[in-house]
Amino acid sequence: MLLALIFLTSAFPALAWNAAGHRLSAVIAWQYMAPATRAFVADSLRLHPDHAEWANRAGAADTALILAEASTWPDRIRHDTRFHDERREPPALPVAGLFDQARHVDWHYVDFHDDGRRGKGNIDRALAGLVETLRSTGNPAEIAWALPWLVHLVGDLHQPMHVGRAEDAGGNDVLVEDSTSPKKPFVKLHAWWDELPGRSDLRGKRLNKRAGQLLLSQTAASPAFDIDHWRDETHALLAGAYPLQQGSVSLLIDADFRRRAESTAAERIVSAGLRLGRLLDDIVRHRVSRGTAP
Repeated sequence: MLLALIFLTSAFPALAWNAAGHRLSAVIAWQYMAPATRAFVADSLRLHPDHAEWANRAGAADTALILAEASTWPDRIRHDTRFHDERREPPALPVAGLFDQARHVDWHYVDFHDDGRRGKGNIDRALAGLVETLRSTGNPAEIAWALPWLVHLVGDLHQPMHVGRAEDAGGNDVLVEDSTSPKKPFVKLHAWWDELPGRSDLRGKRLNKRAGQLLLSQTAASPAFDIDHWRDETHALLAGAYPLQQGSVSLLIDADFRRRAESTAAERIVSAGLRLGRLLDDIVRHRVSRGTAP
């Protein structure tokens, strides 16, 4: 038991919503996009060097499902040798069609200290930069690179632990004991939240069905585009994101806490999807009004 706990507390930090969470937000966004936005997204994704891989993973030529696969790309490049960690590694060898080969690990989150000071992470700033890029650039390779990042980071910004506490590295330093999961009772709190959307192999018809169920069960979020508002809204959820009971060696997750957390996760995934769809509509309108070439 002791060795297991040592491993858990020293393992690498978790990523974000798992693949299921990102795919769900992406297919929800697709349902609410205007036709012109769908065309822009489809054309942009086809220009990405990994488009064929995304289509293969999706198992269909359906652009909504390809977008769902593209939404997980910024996490998958962490283990892709074509990319480098710009904080500590030299640039990777150039690959044709890849606009930027940095992994941008600090783009996935932002932490705040208990006194309100900003800690590590740049998700809000990175997202604002991507919005401006997609509104203004005429470089097809840059658009194809920025679009998956934007889709992914809108999802990340709605996960409570991704606007987390600097004191515990966004829940990565908090061990919890999950009484509802006997096969994996001990896990970091951040990773526990990441896995709430369900199995990471959620794709195809099952993905579309689950997205429809979430839309029926959740109240629509405000569509207003305001990255700072989304960030602060997510940060405010931390008050209820930590279990309060003490287990045998760590904080205890019981069935009641899980139910509340699953409800929060569902609402955040739907909110991310609805807001993403409206945001992409706004970006395309802005491009048309400025006469920016695709």
